Amino acid sequence: MSQAVLATETNRHPLQQIISGLSDGVILVKTDPAKTLLWANDAALAMHGVSEVGQLGGNAEEYAQRYALRYRNNHPLALDSYPISRVAAGERFSDVVVEVQAQIDGESRCWVHRVRSMILTDRSGAPESLVLILSDATDWASAEQRFEKTFNANPAPAVICRLSDLRYIKVNQGFLEMTGYARDQVIGRSVYELDVLEDAEHKDLAVERLGRGATIPQMQAELRLPDGGSKLVIVAGQPLDINDEDCMLFSFMDLEPRRKAEIALRQSEERFAKSFRLTPVPTLVCSAEQQIVDVNEAFLNTCGYSSEELLGKTVAAIGFIAEAPAAEQLFAQLEKVGNVEGQDLKVRKKNAERIDCVVYADTLSIQDSPCYLLVLMDISERKRSELELVGAIEEVMRDASWFSQTLIEKLANVKKPRNAEVSGVSSADLTNRERQVLGLIYQGLADKEIAAQLQLAPNTVRNHVATLYSKLGVHRRGEAIVWARERGLFVGTPRPVRR
Repeated sequence: MSQAVLATETNRHPLQQIISGLSDGVILVKTDPAKTLLWANDAALAMHGVSEVGQLGGNAEEYAQRYALRYRNNHPLALDSYPISRVAAGERFSDVVVEVQAQIDGESRCWVHRVRSMILTDRSGAPESLVLILSDATDWASAEQRFEKTFNANPAPAVICRLSDLRYIKVNQGFLEMTGYARDQVIGRSVYELDVLEDAEHKDLAVERLGRGATIPQMQAELRLPDGGSKLVIVAGQPLDINDEDCMLFSFMDLEPRRKAEIALRQSEERFAKSFRLTPVPTLVCSAEQQIVDVNEAFLNTCGYSSEELLGKTVAAIGFIAEAPAAEQLFAQLEKVGNVEGQDLKVRKKNAERIDCVVYADTLSIQDSPCYLLVLMDISERKRSELELVGAIEEVMRDASWFSQTLIEKLANVKKPRNAEVSGVSSADLTNRERQVLGLIYQGLADKEIAAQLQLAPNTVRNHVATLYSKLGVHRRGEAIVWARERGLFVGTPRPVRR
């Protein structure tokens, strides 16, 4: 049958030359109004899932009933747009890519064909043979589909431009979200209109590589945004082939969050530096190894040092903390819990004078290294005033017989430093006799009065008072009264009758 067709309908020699020169599928279409299918080679039949030309359909209409054709954008082809109809109409075309769908033996099948036409004419120029040449692009389409899905799903922003005219042909969602552009604001525009290499570190190199279709190394660039702003990015270019066209894939990394973080950090450091310099409270920064990193003017003025004498040296080498145990306690707590709230210590000035201070300390990071911030409050004057007041009260309270109980308590509260630590001893740790002595002290009795009331020798009472002071961690009568009052002892105790 095939040989008869070849012998009667066409010049066999040119047709044999066509077929022998091709490894693709070939379909012959008759030049009649019905667009009859004359013959197909094995490759063409295999691309349609059949083994005989009759299974393709007798003509273009029957072929369309068996095979549904779509473009790659999923738009279906009308009958007159089928390659068979177009070649029968005398149209010459190339690289028409269509999806071919059909039910073969109850199974849904799909191929992708790349089709071109060939029209052979006789000596007079009239159409003699209509030929469709098909190549199976199914694997290519599958790979392209995988690329499309990967490209669009990739969170890394990217665009692809065609090197022949330097126009963008693809853009992914990551790029649109990063820049705020709409898809139609990118596709079809040239790299001159939307310059992804603008203000690039090595723009001349990048442009030269783009012109040659060579790899563009990573570099920083300033990407212009549709709202008129810009975004700092890292851009790189990778050449690739899409549909047999040379293209360049531009991929990006958004550096704007890092730039904003760096600006915020720099501003924070500037604010800290200004606050550190201008604060009137003596302040210093030392490393975790206790090496002094920075000091402010207030510290230098208070302690009498110059910055050159302090920077780079350790706290121990300077020795400005007068008592070594206090320094050890300070840094041990910083290392353990990271901060110190109000530790008393004595600071030694350059001239060896000692001043009373309260230190507050915390941990901070400078250039990714742990450091300690120490804030010193000079309380020497306050201490001196308190000591003078306490001394005066002690002097008065040696004979407190003529003071009221309320006044004694007020005087005791005044003489107790506000920041004194409360002893860990409880009333349960006292003996009965010590509790009796404390109760009488609380009432404002002097040692002689306590001795008379308890019928003890004055020396015995003094010994009990000394032991009581030692247990309570106090040094004076007023402090003992405050200790008892803070614990709610002797509430409602009647005052002694005064003469």
